[in-house]
Amino acid sequence: MADRTRTQVGIVGAGPAGLLLSHLLALRGVDSVVVENRSRAYCEARQRAGLLEAGTVELLRTVGLGQRLDAEGLEHGGIYLQFAGERHHIDFRELTGGRWVTIYAQTEIVKDVIQARLAAGAQIEFEVSQTEVDDLDSDSPVLRYTDSAGIQHEIVCEAIAGCDGFHGICRDAMPAGLLTTVERGYPYSWLGILATVPPSTDELIYSRHEDGFALHTMRTPQVSRLYLQVPPDEDIARWPDDRIWGELQHRLGLPGWDLKEGPITEKAITPMRSFVASPMRFRRLFLAGDAAHIVPPTGAKGLNLAIADVTVLARALISLVRDGDPALADAYSDTCLDRVWRATHFSWWMTSMLHIDPHHDPFDAALQLSQLRYVTTSRAAATTLAENYSGYLSAVWLAG
Repeated sequence: MADRTRTQVGIVGAGPAGLLLSHLLALRGVDSVVVENRSRAYCEARQRAGLLEAGTVELLRTVGLGQRLDAEGLEHGGIYLQFAGERHHIDFRELTGGRWVTIYAQTEIVKDVIQARLAAGAQIEFEVSQTEVDDLDSDSPVLRYTDSAGIQHEIVCEAIAGCDGFHGICRDAMPAGLLTTVERGYPYSWLGILATVPPSTDELIYSRHEDGFALHTMRTPQVSRLYLQVPPDEDIARWPDDRIWGELQHRLGLPGWDLKEGPITEKAITPMRSFVASPMRFRRLFLAGDAAHIVPPTGAKGLNLAIADVTVLARALISLVRDGDPALADAYSDTCLDRVWRATHFSWWMTSMLHIDPHHDPFDAALQLSQLRYVTTSRAAATTLAENYSGYLSAVWLAG
């Protein structure tokens, strides 16, 4: 017999979206339970995104999660675009009236929110199994799971938030025929590394090289994060450390500039794809973050989209379960999808402009170089990039 309890909002997934949603709801007196099939240690260690839009930073500060971010985050006022042997700076602050981005790893956000939620006495269940959602046609959907001790639980909710990622259960639980999904695969992947070496640049370098894209970013003043374009089916075993550094030197190198090398502590290959599912809601089941959409990492939008989703969702759920007003919940999917498609287009545009087509089509190459020259010589084009990259909408948490 399952243990049967009630809560206002059941949240599936303890990534940044689910955890932040729980935090935002608690600030307005709405109870939640978060369930996660991975361990706390895994959630706090998995390497994901690391670049925050200005609005994301403002939000985290506003809701009391900015202390470590302000102490350890690396604020950047722009990026570099490199092509045809030249490096050009895109100055976000000058182009957008002061906006910026901040390097602060997703893992650190997860640690910060877990600590805040547990200190507040929140219920976060790690290492659960057999998670399912049911009674979705009613106003009292049910969240079921088995905890790490083997005890079965059934929680009656007023709403359920699917923050459980692309491979989670919530999207698949929606009624057959409801969802429309569109996707785009890309004919390349990223080989990413973490290296214990100070960054060789003050801001990110996006390099279009004839032999493939490369990106130099960072995690801290002591840890660098770098990426190489590789074939989609590439085997990581074919990339010993010496080969990785050699190719990074080749694709990022410029006369008079030195790429520092150091011990590689992590390396992995990530496929590139775009995916959008709509609507992001069925009655009282709501999708947020990667459960509803995936973007290639070139535009640094994935984490920021997830945080924007749950900012909108928190206000909608507070209005729904605390005040009995469904208007914001009814508008949730359309509100989010406007931003999702803007970010999807920007991510596709950045990806298409900077990556080398595997067939080395000279027409595509000429278009890329033309676009890069335009972006780096036209204030209007540079402003478009700067506005989208730094965040064209603010995710400020509004009182309500």
